[in-house]
Amino acid sequence: MELTVQKRLAAQVLRCSPERVVFNSEQLAEIKEGITKGDIRSLVKKGVINVTKKAGISRFRAKARQEQRKKGRQRGHGTRKGTQNARLSQKRQWINRIRVQREFLKELRDKKIIPLAIYHQLYMKAKGGFFRSIRHMKIYMTENKLFEGK
Repeated sequence: MELTVQKRLAAQVLRCSPERVVFNSEQLAEIKEGITKGDIRSLVKKGVINVTKKAGISRFRAKARQEQRKKGRQRGHGTRKGTQNARLSQKRQWINRIRVQREFLKELRDKKIIPLAIYHQLYMKAKGGFFRSIRHMKIYMTENKLFEGK
């Protein structure tokens, strides 16, 4: 049964693509009789002719990727665009590192694990960029027997 004209008219009435127009398969004879836009409008009102929903762009894959990124994945060499300095500046790296080290030193000083003189000595070494991390600082302190504990 040729219904191309009806499909085209329905698309014009419904203001959509002919591909989105769906006919009720049980009432095809009734649809075939509709040859004017008025006829098609009445069939749309009856619910004989319908429109399928427009397909959107799925966010499923994007959400899955975001979940992986939260876990620290998807950050390998193939993903990177900028230089290491552009991604996290040397200044920001220094700020992060020195803040952690100074916080650690203050904690040791306040808990009386190290005396004030050693605190000052270690503080100045940290300021000079001697320590790479807290772990390095702890290793240095144990090797030089600067504190008992920890």
